Amino acid sequence: MPESIIAVRGISKSVQDASGRLDILRDIDFSLNAGETAAIVGASGSGKSTLLAILAGLDTPSAGQVVLAGQSLFDLSEDERAALRAQHVGFVFQSFQLMPNLTALENVMLPLELTDLSDARKTATAMLQRVGLGERLKHLPKVLSGGEQQRVALARAFVVQPDVLLADEPTGSLDHATGEAIMDLMFALNREQGTTLVLVTHDRQLAAKCERVLSIQAGRLSESAHKPV
Repeated sequence: MPESIIAVRGISKSVQDASGRLDILRDIDFSLNAGETAAIVGASGSGKSTLLAILAGLDTPSAGQVVLAGQSLFDLSEDERAALRAQHVGFVFQSFQLMPNLTALENVMLPLELTDLSDARKTATAMLQRVGLGERLKHLPKVLSGGEQQRVALARAFVVQPDVLLADEPTGSLDHATGEAIMDLMFALNREQGTTLVLVTHDRQLAAKCERVLSIQAGRLSESAHKPV
């Protein structure tokens, strides 16, 4: 059996509000191997994005553990979790999350510079060319279309060759045709690099492109589809 790149064990998340305790996630268990693709689906407010944040160690559970690349996330300090993310995890968000004062090239160079890579400019340029933006290197995000901004975000996520890519509604702010093109590119990059992809989406057609579909209802997880690799 291959070793899991992500193992989620008994994850629960509760918060207190004016009406009392709200259980967002309840006893979530699953694991993903290197190169697997999985979609997390569910209604708005079902806890999908909360689970994704816990997978990255950006949020802490009320109970349970996440093991990422052999490390138990919540046995680490916040700084240690940040270092582990930088080494193993890439992110793609619905709102792109680009630095507005940096060019496309500078945005993609940023995670490389944080790891002190000597040829960050060359590596970032090659990745932007790979996603079809070789002519847009010096453009700021504000002059790029939504689809172009998401391509920059994909390039930034994949340029560090992460073991795991976490994507939160990556096509949510794009029109259908642009969203389809972005997802085709994301899956192509995923295959090229052998990255484990975890995708949060409302789109069941998009989710069906993944090998596994994990559904959250009332805070509990069920596997609604499992396609053989």
